Amino acid sequence: MTTPDPLRLLGVHHIAIICANYAVSKAFYSEILGLDIVREVYRAERDSYKLDLAAQGQYIIELFSFPGPPPRPSRPEAQGLRHLAFAVADVAAAIRHLEAHHVACEPIRVDEFTGRRFTFFSDPDGLPLELYES
Repeated sequence: MTTPDPLRLLGVHHIAIICANYAVSKAFYSEILGLDIVREVYRAERDSYKLDLAAQGQYIIELFSFPGPPPRPSRPEAQGLRHLAFAVADVAAAIRHLEAHHVACEPIRVDEFTGRRFTFFSDPDGLPLELYES
């Protein structure tokens, strides 16, 4: 009988994002990107909202508001998280949807290793986001 590895990662539980304008970011992630709101909590002691968001029933993003958060140092090559990537069935259709909501997207590129199409765009705070065709 083997002993289970105590640090066997089972997957990504969630991604935490701190936004500058909670109402704008909440609308962006829920209305434009179409993520489902699982739970919204206001924490008075922190003057902070926490919004839990899911895609296709999978919990993926915690959106936080805090008073006066510092801006992201640079885009996208600052140390730390480079970007978030979301899988979509059709990148061109997703770009049309985003552009109809005044979200600028980069031209479609093709991954040289997989042959899959992808593009980049930004959330309201300039966080780089990617759409990757499944």
